[in-house]
Amino acid sequence: MSITSTSIRKILLFTITAFTLYSCKQEKKIEETTVIDNSKTNLKKALTFYASFDKGVDADFSLGDASMFTVPNRKARDSAKIGLHKPDISRQAGKGKYGAGLVFTERSKGNIYYPSEKNIAYNTKNWSGAISFWLSLDPVTDLKPGYCDPIQITDVSYNDAAIWVDFTKENPRDFRLGVIGDRSVWNPNPEGPDNENPIFNKRLTGVKNPPFGSGEWTHILINFSNLNTTNGTSSLYMNGEHKGTRKNIDTPFTWDLSKSNIYLGLGYIGLMDELAIFNRNLTDKEITTLYGLENGVHTILK
Repeated sequence: MSITSTSIRKILLFTITAFTLYSCKQEKKIEETTVIDNSKTNLKKALTFYASFDKGVDADFSLGDASMFTVPNRKARDSAKIGLHKPDISRQAGKGKYGAGLVFTERSKGNIYYPSEKNIAYNTKNWSGAISFWLSLDPVTDLKPGYCDPIQITDVSYNDAAIWVDFTKENPRDFRLGVIGDRSVWNPNPEGPDNENPIFNKRLTGVKNPPFGSGEWTHILINFSNLNTTNGTSSLYMNGEHKGTRKNIDTPFTWDLSKSNIYLGLGYIGLMDELAIFNRNLTDKEITTLYGLENGVHTILK
């Protein structure tokens, strides 16, 4: 059977089209890989603190003190001990999102923390940053009554120049981001508990029916920019998805940096892993890259 010139042209056209489509797909893959690689590089440059909990409780990478400390209460700074010394908190192999993780089993007195100084890029004039970590729990069955803060960063308390996320005190529990400036400015004449104050609640970004569940891991990303200016913003991301933003934050954040700490697990019961802090707010692409890292933040440190 002879092949006509028309058939040859059709074959050539099909071959050229298929090759073109293949080339376009390959170029797209290369572009996507390049974007991801660039995001990893930029994340590494912005990293100021990282604790994987795989080899211990000290940070794998830090610009400040890498040690974890335990105190009986916030005011007992002179009683701080290096290391993890709370029987209801442990580091356990295989309990993290990747490798080992922190396990919180009871709600009790005392705190664990990392010092903020140099581990957070605090700035009195224009302060930006991002905080990333993973949680695993069922809020309905695991948490005991009362507010609980998986992370809280402050030199005084939750209501005074603080950044935190919390679960509300009763089921069904909301998950909230608080970026709260100086109490002397936003609430100069306090009446009653701040956490029941409408002025306070307006400073929060909340999520109803948050995506947590037993045996599941949820990625939390706190993004903030331009604090200590008249145009600060803060945003909450969960599993790479934007969940809420608060704009026009004009209340100052005044710290005694030597007293500011990164507190973990205040009233929290559940698992925690992969705490990472960055010296600027992250782009949506960087947040997606961070969420999708197959082996955690170790991937960007290589």
